[in-house]
Amino acid sequence: MLDALTLDQMRALVAIADTGSFRMAAQRLSRVQSAVSHAIANLEAELGVILFDRSGHRPILTPEGKALLANARDILLRVDAMRARARGLGHGVELELSVTVDTLFPMGQIGAALAALRLTYPSVALRVAVEPMGGPPAALLEDRSLLAVMVGEDFRHPRIALEAITAVTQVAVAAAGHPLALRSADAPVEVAELADHLQIVLSDPTPLSEGREFNVLSPRTCRVNTQDTKYRLIAAGLGWGRLPSWLIRDDIAAGRLVRIATTSLGRDAQYPQEVYLAHRLDKPLGPAARAFREHLKVIIAHGE
Repeated sequence: MLDALTLDQMRALVAIADTGSFRMAAQRLSRVQSAVSHAIANLEAELGVILFDRSGHRPILTPEGKALLANARDILLRVDAMRARARGLGHGVELELSVTVDTLFPMGQIGAALAALRLTYPSVALRVAVEPMGGPPAALLEDRSLLAVMVGEDFRHPRIALEAITAVTQVAVAAAGHPLALRSADAPVEVAELADHLQIVLSDPTPLSEGREFNVLSPRTCRVNTQDTKYRLIAAGLGWGRLPSWLIRDDIAAGRLVRIATTSLGRDAQYPQEVYLAHRLDKPLGPAARAFREHLKVIIAHGE
């Protein structure tokens, strides 16, 4: 037996509720008023309830009508989403866009690019992960992610295509009360002195850096698995370490964190690194991924 409920009936219900009259609903739906009235009568007959009180000048939703209106809106929203996804499939648009981002890169720019993408491709599901060090390239190689934002040159791979998009700068800092923060440029800190203090460093969750150390200068280390943990431990005065300049700009300006006075960690204790948008060579980018790439490059260029 065919179900007599139709999407046209539900659209009529929603249109009348939104506009307050059968006449205005008919105009919105580009239908004659009699067709809208007929659709509601059929819907009421099929559901076995009265949806509108028609005794007054304007139709008023009955309690049953109010309850079922929410269901109708939900059904129409899902149908519209299905139509959008079907259109995307017909044009080769990805069902999902997955991005793994290096923890050193500002997530605000990723969010802005994804928000811009959603305006054009609302049906594409999004999946975002943030991982340090070897995490982004490992996500590509293990087929966990379509795109990755990688920082630095340490994890190049022949199966990964790289496009340089910007740079990030890490700054060697310590909390204002830390002994290393009390030194002046007239008496710069030497590498041997840095090694006397606890260094807070990120640990790699992947085997890609196995047997290698990156910018670890002190034998005394505290290894952490997230950038936020590293930042908070340094800010608490536990030790020193490098943090991205975008993350600590306000802390340095307010004097909560201090650049370490040393020439051993780059000029002005800064260490710039290239940022790459990456994908596997055997996984060509679809329309949504290409659009995300362009949005991200524009946002970076405008400094948003």
